[in-house]
Amino acid sequence: MRKPIALVTRIDEASEQEWRALLADQLPDENILCFRDMNGGQRKSAEIAIVADPNPAQVAELPGLAWIQSLWAGVERLVAELGAGAPPIVRLVDPELSRVMAEAVLAWTLYLHRDMPIYRRQQQDRVWEQQPYRHPSRYTVGILGLGALGMASAHRLKQAGFVVKGWSRSPKETSGVESFTGDDGLNAVLGGSDLVVCLMPLTDETRGLLDSRRFAAMMEGAALINFARGAIVVDADLIASLDAGHLSHAVLDVFHEEPLPAASPFWHHPKVTVLPHISAPTDQHTAAAIVAANIRAYRTTGELPQTVDIERGY
Repeated sequence: MRKPIALVTRIDEASEQEWRALLADQLPDENILCFRDMNGGQRKSAEIAIVADPNPAQVAELPGLAWIQSLWAGVERLVAELGAGAPPIVRLVDPELSRVMAEAVLAWTLYLHRDMPIYRRQQQDRVWEQQPYRHPSRYTVGILGLGALGMASAHRLKQAGFVVKGWSRSPKETSGVESFTGDDGLNAVLGGSDLVVCLMPLTDETRGLLDSRRFAAMMEGAALINFARGAIVVDADLIASLDAGHLSHAVLDVFHEEPLPAASPFWHHPKVTVLPHISAPTDQHTAAAIVAANIRAYRTTGELPQTVDIERGY
């Protein structure tokens, strides 16, 4: 008999049960149990855990784990909370997530490229004035982070006619995208882009990376989209750059604290668009199918899917 699979989450019970039902439908030969429903023997024997923002103390009660499958693409919190001694972690790699993120990047790039924040302010002031049109071929978008999400976004932007530059921790090459690496490369992308889109993972190296020095390196009047993690941006430095008129606008979907506290100055800042972490929601159906495929492959071969590099954090 196969050992049970533990589903460990801190999401609400209804959502957890929905995930369990989808996973059970994909894996009819497996016994998938919510952590709260497992007895002591089942917790000791579980070989695989499927997790979504799990309580580390509950994961610690599963001593026989061979690996952990995350239901999210972002795993920096999971890595930090479970520590270096945790079992191997597999992050969700879902092409649908990349498609949805690329869609969001294009949508909000167009929002900025077509001057929607300006028209919003003009409407409030009852101003009837057309802004000059800029062809996409004269508008450069710099993407920070050329992983799966960054690559998909770069290709979508290129298809729409934008000039695209990319920066990544290690060298990457993709057709039609000028790519950079290293500190000098980062400054080159920042200084040569009308819009900077942050899609980097949160690591020790990227935490607080976008600060006053980096904002000063950006073009006068440039804009920022952050669809990565809030902690990559130094909030006070961003507000100072917007207030000084150096940056024109920021579209923010992620924050240091979520939900965004009512007292945050971002809510009412005229040059900030606040989004409630909606740029790339996980599709439960495609995610469940991918997780199931990983587990079936493991049962067949005994080999783990590609795991997270703990030192890099992703």
